[in-house]
Amino acid sequence: NSGKAFEQMKRWIAAQGGDARVLDDVSLLPQAAVRYELKAPQAGYIHHMDAQKIGESSAILGAGRKTKDDAIDFAAGIVLKEKTGAKVEQGQTLAILGSSGSGKTTLLRCLNALEQPDAGCIRVAGETLFDGGVRAAKRGGRLPFGLVFQAFHLFPQYTVRENVTLAGRLQAKRRPDYRVNRREILQRIDDEAARLLGQVGLLAQQDRYPGQLSGGQQQRVAIARALALQPDVLCFDEPTSALDPELTGEVLRVIRSLAERRMTMIVVTHELQFAHDVSDQVIFLERGVVAESGTPDELFLHPKNDRTRQFLAAYVK
Repeated sequence: NSGKAFEQMKRWIAAQGGDARVLDDVSLLPQAAVRYELKAPQAGYIHHMDAQKIGESSAILGAGRKTKDDAIDFAAGIVLKEKTGAKVEQGQTLAILGSSGSGKTTLLRCLNALEQPDAGCIRVAGETLFDGGVRAAKRGGRLPFGLVFQAFHLFPQYTVRENVTLAGRLQAKRRPDYRVNRREILQRIDDEAARLLGQVGLLAQQDRYPGQLSGGQQQRVAIARALALQPDVLCFDEPTSALDPELTGEVLRVIRSLAERRMTMIVVTHELQFAHDVSDQVIFLERGVVAESGTPDELFLHPKNDRTRQFLAAYVK
């Protein structure tokens, strides 16, 4: 028993449609309860996180969400139907720009089922996930969106490998063949985690704890964790905002490599040069509305909206 915070996490997972009972299986979460009970120095203290942060940290996120009077369509790709509209095909990258409070994070939270929309529609591969205030069931228990947070939100009491495999192990418990093929299923999850950690350059650190890593390394673990659930669309919420310039480069290189592999991505960022170089489409949000959209060259070199020009001029200075 990990105490009140552990119960909060179980309730959050249950609210998302997961089977929270699997958290009682200590063999599934190696030494998690023991680390918490003994308050091991490497473990950190999960009770310092509120229920919402615990939910965000679990990385069992996805689904979709929408803002008023708009539709978000992930059919063959991504379509944001708004006054100015923006379209990104599958395998492309959409960059979202805007000042603080413009709605960038809220939009990502809507897509990832962390906020409940008032109206609108979200579709993935022709399937409606949200329409008019009603959210449909998850597709096969898997959410189509992944999210990398600003502040990493790794579980401090788990190793790097355990952070990446946690959500997959929880999902595996719901498989009808889990009891029979448990060893093979978990081995595949571990192998995939090793592959992803190698992809982000952290395989050698897989047995370390988040507190033993730099900020850039923690964010790369968060990227591997999000990729482990094989999302159709990977979202980034200002992934470098908490990093110094040197560590920022580490994370941006990983995101750039994903773009080169044609991973469909939505990236909220203030790294304007990076957004120009990596994205296929850019939208500028102002007070929750798409004020302008276009290709990187169109928006950065020839902005039409006065507020867009003001925003870009401020960053150039």
